[in-house]
Amino acid sequence: MNQRPARRPAPRPPEGTPAPAELARMARSGLAGAARVAHWADTALGPGSDVTGDGKATLSEASAERASDDLGLTVAQVRADWDTARLAGLVEVHGDSARPGWRLRAWDRDDSAVLRGWVALFDAWSLAHPEPAEFEAAAVAEVVSAMPQVLSFLQLSAGPVPVEQLLDLLRQRVTELRTERCEVSYETEAGTGAVDASAAVPAAGTGLADRADDPAPAEEAELAPLLDWSLHALASVGALTCGAGQATLTPLGSWAVWVKLEQICVAAQSPAGNIEVAAEEMLRGCAQLRPNAARAEYRAWLAARPVGSAVAELVAAARGEDALLRGLAFEALRVVGAPAEPDVRAVVDEPTLRPYALLWLAEHDGVDPEDAHEVLTREEATWLWVDTAAAVADHGEAPMLVRHLESALQPTVPVLLDEVRAVGHPRTVQVLVALAAAHPDPALAKAVRRAAFQVHTGG
Repeated sequence: MNQRPARRPAPRPPEGTPAPAELARMARSGLAGAARVAHWADTALGPGSDVTGDGKATLSEASAERASDDLGLTVAQVRADWDTARLAGLVEVHGDSARPGWRLRAWDRDDSAVLRGWVALFDAWSLAHPEPAEFEAAAVAEVVSAMPQVLSFLQLSAGPVPVEQLLDLLRQRVTELRTERCEVSYETEAGTGAVDASAAVPAAGTGLADRADDPAPAEEAELAPLLDWSLHALASVGALTCGAGQATLTPLGSWAVWVKLEQICVAAQSPAGNIEVAAEEMLRGCAQLRPNAARAEYRAWLAARPVGSAVAELVAAARGEDALLRGLAFEALRVVGAPAEPDVRAVVDEPTLRPYALLWLAEHDGVDPEDAHEVLTREEATWLWVDTAAAVADHGEAPMLVRHLESALQPTVPVLLDEVRAVGHPRTVQVLVALAAAHPDPALAKAVRRAAFQVHTGG
């Protein structure tokens, strides 16, 4: 029998990490300006008001000036706080209008919403403090990709680190990235264009520190200002402090880096090995798992990708023809929680997804799962019954389909058949045929077959 590999322990929080309530207080303080502008936009402009003028989520001149007058801030301060609010998910811009994000709604009562907002800003540090125009885009991309290792080193150091030491680490990481892309340095012989192939292959057994040539002075000169920009950008979001030639993570910054390391460990512990596959394949892999095991798999899959793209994948899978995946996709969205609310609300008007979305939103708003079905109309509940029956017919066993008949809201089978025919589910005929074949009562099976024939012929 194959033994499952030992689970990798998650990293422990840094020693001396403040309690979650204290971290949330710090995050609220750092995002106070952004929250103030977001609340202003929600109350002063109202839903659906045009707040941008270029279609790029930039606050329009009129809106910025109005906020400046109402809040007693300069236009520059308003714009900076608005951009921070967008990056932290306190406002969501759709076209030329904006609406409050779920984190703003939960701002005063939910510490986890505040911390999620700050982590979202931390993730977007390179956007919060854009790089100077003179930097080459490719060099900026390399440094942004290399900074997680620099931040991890700062977190492990648990104190001030000389900038020169960070520059050396950044240089090594950028070299690794270039080597992974097979971008090796070489020099051509004068006038011949011949390449010294030996320079492309490091000596056997050597590491990065043992490579023959140090980075060229031009590369050093390029990385130094890029590191300076990165550190100041991270300082602008409250992740670290820098001064006197040193950089130090703030308590919030140290906690955020630990959160990222923990997510990596969770992703590496996927019980069924579905981390790297698309949402549809992951859901199929979870179909035979028990509920707790499936939720563990959802969490691992979600931890390995940005929440926005993960939610979009799950919603796309729910739109498919497989009813089983539709139900499982919304179970995975329950694991996502509040960040999925905007996407779930956006599909409420899609007939295929509406019952699932309404149940999800009811539970999200605090309705007991056993009572959530009360938010559905009779027609919506019947449509959901047929959709669930389709999943059972495709993937379950005959006794399950018979038991599913007992879960219908209708008091009698004839009433159920009349209402099933009326809702117009595309799988109605197949469901009724499968139910007729599975049911042990010949009279009931005959009635169900007759209903299937009538739906098939349009009767």
